Amino acid sequence: MLHRYMLGILLTLLFGFGSAFAHEQHQQSKTINSKLLNEQRTVTIQLPNSYFNNTAQKYPVIYRLDGKESIAIESAMLNKLHQSGSAPEVIIVAIENTDRTRDLTPTVNYDPRGPVGAGGGGDKFLDFIEKELIPYVNQSYRVHDFKVFSGASIGGLLVLHSFHSRPHLFQGHIAYSPAVWWADETTKKKVKQFVSSVSSYKNYLYMNIGSEHLSMRRVYDDLSTHVQKNKPSDLQLVLNTFNDVPHAMTSAAGVFNAYHTLFLPLVMPNEALENGVSSIKEYYQNVAFQRGEQIQPQEWVLRELAYGLVDKQAFKTAIEIFKYNIALYPKNAEAYNGLAYGYEQAKQFSNALEQVNIALQLANEGDSGLDVYKNRQARLKSLLQL
Repeated sequence: MLHRYMLGILLTLLFGFGSAFAHEQHQQSKTINSKLLNEQRTVTIQLPNSYFNNTAQKYPVIYRLDGKESIAIESAMLNKLHQSGSAPEVIIVAIENTDRTRDLTPTVNYDPRGPVGAGGGGDKFLDFIEKELIPYVNQSYRVHDFKVFSGASIGGLLVLHSFHSRPHLFQGHIAYSPAVWWADETTKKKVKQFVSSVSSYKNYLYMNIGSEHLSMRRVYDDLSTHVQKNKPSDLQLVLNTFNDVPHAMTSAAGVFNAYHTLFLPLVMPNEALENGVSSIKEYYQNVAFQRGEQIQPQEWVLRELAYGLVDKQAFKTAIEIFKYNIALYPKNAEAYNGLAYGYEQAKQFSNALEQVNIALQLANEGDSGLDVYKNRQARLKSLLQL
């Protein structure tokens, strides 16, 4: 059902191009004289909309292979995710090609499915990225240390090569339809060996595949199955299969899932609440790491998480979260009323009355919750026969 994906892609482009053209001043072309590659390299840098207004803000960086033609759809999707609170604003560094096959392949190819005798400059190109490009970006722009490496086809191949050979370099890896058949499947073999040899790897890996030739699909399926079965702890792995999407369109088909699952939303989802308050603290520490700034959950978010536990009659954990909410928002009437609700549902009526009384002391005339607090107080007094 290719048309569904194409519709989504067209809608993405429609809402994205307007944003891109409206902020042309945010796109810059820079030339770096690379001593490692012995040539000049051009990068196109897409700055976020707030870059020139919010001068204290630092941003994560996405290093995207294959140049600025990749920026439009990725920038549009990331902007949309940011507007919904599902991703931070980011800087995109798109690396323009000179000799694509040379730079994006880690080994020389002898497979007749590709250009025989070509390639093999991947590690030298990664040296350029690590030792020249990243330091240049760090020095020239306001960034923090959350970096993502993204590429398609042989670009995805290089992403996977970096994933196993330089695990320190990027915190996220996105490989759209990676050409893992290249050069006797060398990169596939090394990735399999790597994931089998490490017990923990705090990172993110997204891979997808489209309607590839059966022999190429076999190689990818072997890799994806192995990584799934031998995934190190702390590695977040996301895999997509698009059986009716051609190879050249897999980046467009996968861009939403890639970034939607990479970045944590500001509103913690219920399914992430595995261990009460400690999981909330861990979640927002990870959000802060991705965004490069301290992030505190909003009062209503904590209350909603606790409400969900009350519905499941997990009263002890719910009450702990309500109390944590009050610790963060000690002057917020709704936080106290939330705890009162938790106690009431747990039939701890005296405790519930104590908390709703505090809510009423903090509330102002005209507050939307005032009648709720008064009704709860009256109900509790009746239950306690006061």
